[in-house]
Amino acid sequence: ALTSAPPRQPPLCETTIPPPAPAAFLEALHVGVLAIPNGDGAPLTAPIWYDYRAGGDLWFLTGAQSQKGRLLQEGVKVTLVAQREEMPYAYVSVEGTVSAIRPCDKEADTRPMAHRYLGSEMGDAYTESGGGNDSVHISVTPTRWLTVDYSKTTLA
Repeated sequence: ALTSAPPRQPPLCETTIPPPAPAAFLEALHVGVLAIPNGDGAPLTAPIWYDYRAGGDLWFLTGAQSQKGRLLQEGVKVTLVAQREEMPYAYVSVEGTVSAIRPCDKEADTRPMAHRYLGSEMGDAYTESGGGNDSVHISVTPTRWLTVDYSKTTLA
């Protein structure tokens, strides 16, 4: 009878400077999951829209008075995970420090983020309906990257 060994585990890549593939993966469109220290032992985790360009900070918007908005301050360490949910699975986990918080600008922040996730027409409708009006722009400077890509897996 034919038997096959289970796939080898893909290598976990840990680095402080992202290799090109993880940076490109994070630049692609994914809903991220953000983990924020919550003070009671369990982090707050929440899905977010985010944006990232290789070599820069990642950024996202959140309501200033939301639970995320109240927990985030400059200097707070957070983790963002983005994943591919179909085969071959992959993820990038980025640890970083909140480096800046500023009021959200409708044209510089809300509209581009809405276009990224909803497309031009729906993004404009979202922006014009007041989406993100009470938001702040959060910048996070990446300090450590963890990645796994199952497309790098081979059968034994």
